[in-house]
Amino acid sequence: MARPSPAHRPDRSPAGALFPAGWFTRRRRPATARSVLAGEAAAEAARKSSQEAPPAEAPAEPEFPVAGDTSAAAFFDLDNTVMQGAALFHFGRGLYKRHFFHKRDLARFAWQQIYFRLAGENSEHMADVRNSALSIVQGHRVAELMSIGEEIYDEYMAERVWPGTRALAQAHLDAGQKVWLVTAAPVETATIIARRLGLTGALGTVAESVGGIYTGKLVGEPLHGPAKAEAVRALAAAEHLDLSHCAAYSDSANDIPMLSLVGHPYAINPDTRLRKHAREHSWRVRDYRTGRKAVRIGIPAAAAVGALAGGAAAAAALQRRRR
Repeated sequence: MARPSPAHRPDRSPAGALFPAGWFTRRRRPATARSVLAGEAAAEAARKSSQEAPPAEAPAEPEFPVAGDTSAAAFFDLDNTVMQGAALFHFGRGLYKRHFFHKRDLARFAWQQIYFRLAGENSEHMADVRNSALSIVQGHRVAELMSIGEEIYDEYMAERVWPGTRALAQAHLDAGQKVWLVTAAPVETATIIARRLGLTGALGTVAESVGGIYTGKLVGEPLHGPAKAEAVRALAAAEHLDLSHCAAYSDSANDIPMLSLVGHPYAINPDTRLRKHAREHSWRVRDYRTGRKAVRIGIPAAAAVGALAGGAAAAAALQRRRR
């Protein structure tokens, strides 16, 4: 089935009218007030974090993205799209190494990572991850976590970036376009990753802080699902972007609301539901994983065995301590 042009989609702005009356009220999926709040907070934090970014190098001339189109930008999901696994899990490993929490907490993080890689994202799992992370950072200074995050990126994250996805992001940068991460990970962690990859900035979950100290609460809700779409909408309005010219990249069906906003959606290392949706809507698909298992369930087979073995060992250790 031929893919309709962006200009004829009901949620696209016609040429010459970027944000017509009533545009912000027409959403593909209903968004709660907390989703809107989370999206707006993420957009504001992202704009602040990008103000000190170095200027982009002279653009090249790739066929797509179109060089010199200042109304276009690219939005990349982070976990399993730009980076293998969940950024929060890798961050948790680094905090454990620095004695921020105990072994039982590490075992919980390990199980959450196993579940994430086997089953993908869902709202209940994201709530568990959120509560674990908030309990750990509560009472700590934002500056302290930012400094530690730089070290953790080098220790656990840098080598897990997918080269293929990194090349896609670089193509947008070379075309003179801004590139943003959009993730449920804390905006501080996401901003570090974006800066280290040379991207424009990041939209992420905003944790409340007072006097530079985390309170253990969120502003709105985690930047997940519809909240990501709200963040992209808010940032596009603030940056005067034409979403029909923009691109978005994700591995998860939970990001269909965000992918559906733009004129150039891509499914990267897609889960089963996103792969099916992409096929039905003629979206482009890129898969940088290896092995037949990766295509079927979304992770390399060896990684799955290793993750399960690690989870079993952790569970056994916990059981022994309880006896």
